[in-house]
Amino acid sequence: MTTRPEDSLADLDPFDIFDAEAARLDRYFSGLDEEGWRRPSRAEGWSVRDVLAHLAGEELYNHACLDGDLDGFTATLRREGVGEGFDGFNEWCVARRRDLPVHEVLQEWRRENGDTRARMRALGRDASLRTLAGPYPVGSQTFHYDSEYATHADDVGAPVTPDEADRRFHWRARVGLFALAEKEDSEVHAELAGERVVVRAYGTTEELPLPVFVEATVGRLPGDHPMDPRLRDALRCLA
Repeated sequence: MTTRPEDSLADLDPFDIFDAEAARLDRYFSGLDEEGWRRPSRAEGWSVRDVLAHLAGEELYNHACLDGDLDGFTATLRREGVGEGFDGFNEWCVARRRDLPVHEVLQEWRRENGDTRARMRALGRDASLRTLAGPYPVGSQTFHYDSEYATHADDVGAPVTPDEADRRFHWRARVGLFALAEKEDSEVHAELAGERVVVRAYGTTEELPLPVFVEATVGRLPGDHPMDPRLRDALRCLA
C-alpha cells in the first residue's frame, strides 16, 4: 500500500492546532495599542497591522475554496487590477485595509476566520477542497493554514509559553517534512530524529535543530545564517 505524505500527520488534529494559533493571534492583537500596531513585523515590509490586514484579506480566497467559487475569486482580482500570483493578492489585501479603523479589520478577521475554521472542521480532514492548485484534502490544507498562522504569530511577536514551545516546534517540523514530501521535484531528503531534522541534499548531510528547520521551511532564516543558499531555497516549502 502506498504511503501518502499526509499519513505522517495522522495523529495530529489540524483543526485544534488552527484554533490554538488563531486564539494566540487574537489574544495578542486584542492587547495592542496604536504604537503596537505600527511596530514593524518580521514579515518584510509589513507592520503588525499589515499582518492583520493580510490575514483578514486572505479569507476571500479561503471562502472561495469552501464555496467552490474560485472563478468568482479570480474575476474579482481581475476587476480590481490585482497582479498575478499570491504576492499581488497579498499586497492588495493589505493596501485596501490601510485606511480602515484597525478595530474594524480585527472584527472582520475574527468573523471570517472563525467561519473558515468552523467550516473546515465540519467538512473533516478527508473531504476534498477545490483550490487554485486543484482538489486537495481539507486536513492537508488546514495544516498549511496552521503553519501560516504560527509563522505570522511569530512575525508579530505573539507570546509562546515555555510549556508549549517544544510541542509547537515538533508539530511545525512535522508539517514542514510533510510539505517537503509533497514537492515532487525536491532534491532534499529529510527526516525527524529526536530534537533534530536530518537533511540530505547536494551530497551532504546536515542535522538541523528543530527551530532552524522550521524557520527554513517558512523562509524566516536570518540573512546572515550560514546555511548553503541552495539548501535554504530547497527547504522553503510553506508560506
